[in-house]
Amino acid sequence: MQVKQQEKMLLEHSHTAWKPHNFPVIPVVKTLRKMAEAGFIHTPSENAPDVAQCFVCFKELEGWEPEDDPMEEHQRHSPNCAFLRLQKDTAKLTLQELLKLHKERMINLSKKEINLKIIELEKYAANVRNEVSSFR
Repeated sequence: MQVKQQEKMLLEHSHTAWKPHNFPVIPVVKTLRKMAEAGFIHTPSENAPDVAQCFVCFKELEGWEPEDDPMEEHQRHSPNCAFLRLQKDTAKLTLQELLKLHKERMINLSKKEINLKIIELEKYAANVRNEVSSFR
């Protein structure tokens, strides 16, 4: 019973995370379903209203065209994504597969956050170097 509830939540979240009024590709309903089935959630920004992000590997894609196939684009830009490697309908995932996806997601999230902190630290170090060199 718990597995079915988790599967249902995953599907509901992926489908409801898309806001058709912010996503310009037509036909919207068919496209939104394909985006969700490819593992994407809608993460729009002010400058990029059609940004989609994989919920497992966090790969972000934008600039979608009506003829784009979300699954093919995901595969092309993130071939090692654990979600893609499963090659399985999300409604048929087992608890073990869901847990494995969750583990991969947490690993990817940690890597993303660490990389953001590294960038932040590098910017800070560059500012400190500039301040130090201004004393010379």
